[in-house]
Amino acid sequence: MRKLLNTLYVTTEDAYLALENENVVVHQGEERKGQYPLLMLEGIVSFSYRGASPALMGECAKRGISLCFMTQGGRFLARVTGEAQGNVLLRRQQFRLADGFASSCFVARHFIFGKVYNSRWLIERTLRDHALRVDAEALRKASRQLADQLESISACENLDTLRGIEGELSARYFGVFDQLILNQKDGFRFDTRSRRPPEDAVNAMLSFAYTLLAHDCAAALEGVGLDACVGFMHRDRPGRRSLALDLMEELRPVFADRLVLTLINTREIQPKHFRKQAGGVVLLNDEGRKILLNAWQTRKREEITHPYLKEKLAWGLVPHVQALLLARHIRGDLDGYPPFLWK
Repeated sequence: MRKLLNTLYVTTEDAYLALENENVVVHQGEERKGQYPLLMLEGIVSFSYRGASPALMGECAKRGISLCFMTQGGRFLARVTGEAQGNVLLRRQQFRLADGFASSCFVARHFIFGKVYNSRWLIERTLRDHALRVDAEALRKASRQLADQLESISACENLDTLRGIEGELSARYFGVFDQLILNQKDGFRFDTRSRRPPEDAVNAMLSFAYTLLAHDCAAALEGVGLDACVGFMHRDRPGRRSLALDLMEELRPVFADRLVLTLINTREIQPKHFRKQAGGVVLLNDEGRKILLNAWQTRKREEITHPYLKEKLAWGLVPHVQALLLARHIRGDLDGYPPFLWK
């Protein structure tokens, strides 16, 4: 298990990162904005177009510190990695399982089971706490539709069928997502999921949060020796971290979606924190990104009891624990992969 340390987020668009002794130093023009000991960092995520020095990139690779570059809108660009770590036998077994459609489906259905289970949990929690403020019948109907398919997901033996079930249930879930927004309805109306590009404020937040979650999942998978690019549900595609996308499925509702809803419903994020671009693209502005990133880091430090391990740990360690459980399943130590089922 990896110790959860801090992640440094650099949101100033013209910042430049450099190495000085054993510190990462942030420069803005001729001004030194701050320095942070590498010893205290697990990851660095930069939204700056100026990048980082080769010396810093090399040191991060040597120390196993994830250095990730994003666009200002939160789209993943690249990540610095060092030599491949982990057991080559584990990766070879991962590749063998991924090559078979039946074995891929056996693993993938656990990810989707977790996603649907946790999506239903989010709906049920809203019904429990705010039944008088929402269309309760619509939420109950969506919850039943999700629950009714859990058995089918568990028994599914075909990837295309599994994708079909997942797509239908995602539509059911996002069909009532607007009901989960309790405040600021004028500024945060949700009609449908729009990804590339996001066309409203809610989709802009979801896309940004999913990018962060994918980064954390990729780092967790690589930390246990798995190849984040070779997935089971998501198939091989150049440049895509398919296994990270697989692993994050079950965590989307309880980590990313829940955080987005909390920020809207508590009014921490407001319409003024977004900017519109040509073509109807909506993105978080600098202040909005900082609010979401601060909330993301705060959530990662909150403690929970892991539903499978029955042990207390920080939310930020959940991707690392799930990656470890996945590696144990691939090695044959566990009969099946236990998804993260939040209660």
